[in-house]
Amino acid sequence: MRIVGMGVLVWLALVALASAAEPDLIVADFEGPDYGAWQATGEAFGSGPARGSLPGQMAVDGFIGKGLINSFLRGDGTTGELTSPPVKLQRRYVKFLIGGGNAPGKTCINLKIDGQVVRTATGPNDKPGGTERLEWRQWEVGEFAGRDAVFEIVDQAVGGWGHINIDQIVQTDAKLPETIINARREILVEKRYLNLPVKTGAAKRRVSLIIDGRVQREFEIELADARPEWWAFLDLAPFAGKSAVLQVDQLSEGSRGLAAIEQADEIRGMANAYRERLRPQVHFSPLRGWTNDPNGLVYFEGEWHLYFQHNPYGWNWGNMHWGHAVSADLVHWKQLPIALYPQQFGDWAFSGSAVVDTGNTSGFGAAGQPALVAAYTSTGRGECIVYSTDRGRTWAEFTGNPVVKHAGRDPRLLWHAPRARWVMAVYDETDKTQNISFYSSANLKEWSFESRIDGFFECPDLYELPVDGDPASTRWVLSAADGNYLVGRFDGKSFTKESEKLTGNYGNCFYAAQTFSNALDGRRIIIGWLRAASPNMAFNQCMSIPAELSLRSTPAGLRLACAPVKEFDLLQTPLRGQKLPASPNGEIEVLNLEDDVLDVRAEIDPGKAGNIILNVRGVRVSYNPRKQEISCLDRRAAVRPAGGKLRLRAILDRTTMEVWADDGLVYMPVAMAPDSEDNTLKIVVQGGAATATSLEAFGLKSAWGAP
Repeated sequence: MRIVGMGVLVWLALVALASAAEPDLIVADFEGPDYGAWQATGEAFGSGPARGSLPGQMAVDGFIGKGLINSFLRGDGTTGELTSPPVKLQRRYVKFLIGGGNAPGKTCINLKIDGQVVRTATGPNDKPGGTERLEWRQWEVGEFAGRDAVFEIVDQAVGGWGHINIDQIVQTDAKLPETIINARREILVEKRYLNLPVKTGAAKRRVSLIIDGRVQREFEIELADARPEWWAFLDLAPFAGKSAVLQVDQLSEGSRGLAAIEQADEIRGMANAYRERLRPQVHFSPLRGWTNDPNGLVYFEGEWHLYFQHNPYGWNWGNMHWGHAVSADLVHWKQLPIALYPQQFGDWAFSGSAVVDTGNTSGFGAAGQPALVAAYTSTGRGECIVYSTDRGRTWAEFTGNPVVKHAGRDPRLLWHAPRARWVMAVYDETDKTQNISFYSSANLKEWSFESRIDGFFECPDLYELPVDGDPASTRWVLSAADGNYLVGRFDGKSFTKESEKLTGNYGNCFYAAQTFSNALDGRRIIIGWLRAASPNMAFNQCMSIPAELSLRSTPAGLRLACAPVKEFDLLQTPLRGQKLPASPNGEIEVLNLEDDVLDVRAEIDPGKAGNIILNVRGVRVSYNPRKQEISCLDRRAAVRPAGGKLRLRAILDRTTMEVWADDGLVYMPVAMAPDSEDNTLKIVVQGGAATATSLEAFGLKSAWGAP
């Protein structure tokens, strides 16, 4: 009875204490149009709170409401300070949301009393990568109760992470949950995978897999504290039978994130894999996680290899690895285990390329058994060489890495036959210029600088094409991440341009494209990253449909043209379509569609129409005969119909539509969301009459099925 009575007394005391707790006092929530009584100096903070991310900034999240303090205004080169009016301290704690750079005294929030800093906090980031997410921090300020204090938000840093993010400064008597530092769990590796619980938007935690006292894998992940939204996975095959330690750098008190990580022989959540609502059906996307640049595109021994920038552990960019997929037909892809892991946390495996060392110039292979050799940017070291002798499945580091060290990235390897030397075209930043530099090598190990050409940014590509299909007449094409290109000549040392910079695509999402090395039948085949999001999915972004390039003579000069590879027709279902009559204003034809993934081809004589619209499930491609211009969403391109006929091809998937016109001289890929309620295909004519000589629609089978 005494114990029960004591329990009741303790409970009553706690209730009384809780009821006596004062309500929180908001110091600032930064929801207004300006800073009110706060005073800003310098340029970093502007005239009022930011409304989320600023131009050029990664996505900022974790703040409350619509506004926050964000000193990334005009980038990391601006500085300044933001100071509150005096605030009387009336609660035991002050809590606030903070993100941005980790530069004590330079990117921070300070609490000052009588002009002296008595508390300070800085953001979490001091290395490339990281996250712009804000997280709660708290100071104990009971000793200053009743005194006036000033809050000072400081940005006196320039360069990477030279900014600070702050929101929701609150006085409170409630202590934040404790944070557990370097929480650990021991496991014996008995199964193939670690399944990792993820909640997109949660705080990022650094997870380490430690074996024999050494960190073997280390990455950031939005670890779910409670119920996960999806499951990432880590391949444990290299560590079978080993004792391991899982370590999480910090966990909130009560989190189940570490305990929920499980070993299994299956990847969790596979029952619906590749059938998800926003899964691209004819474009490659990773099973889980983020993808961006295609890397290391190479054909070897019957397989097309697609390596790609990959975050296996999150929906957003980060943790850059080289993912890997192979295909026998450029249509059906099989994702394989990760090819390149970062050497250590923060030393990411950025973009690069791969070649077949047929002559074994490197010595990495053997007679009749050439090695695959790749160059990639190791962000902590420079341009590095790796090689594979097992058909691209696993890769070994060249001991002489890095082979090129400079202010650049994204090396593109190729063989220059006339000089019998390897060439590396690589993005560089020299003397404040953005350029492509050319290096050469006899053995893929020792590299000599040859020349550079200005005016390009990231992800270079360089290749030779026949003019109008004539192998006796060729030109070289030099491009970079945005797809724009020069036509000219390349002697193995320097590029001599014969054109001005030309537009490579007219879309809103095509980036960082690369062509295949050693392609079958001598074709030049290109794949780009389509920056098309799949919200609320376990994966994000996709690749373009592989397309064959050609170089054609036009009245304006030599121009690139492209068309989906012939293998793509493997996905077509039986033809639907017919010859269609001339039509005045109105709809020429309407087809009701069962498929949400389509290949549509139209040939139209514009006649005297003022405007012609191809409407594919609500996505409109318009043609203005007077301007000779097509448009889709906010994108536009000049088109001059050959023989007076407009020919359009549109391939619609669940997050993208790729459009070709002018027999491939115009390529317009767009990221969009088709109208799920619109199942029609139609041509609409406005302001006159036109003739649609044909309208063909193919449903497309999923590329994720059996070939």
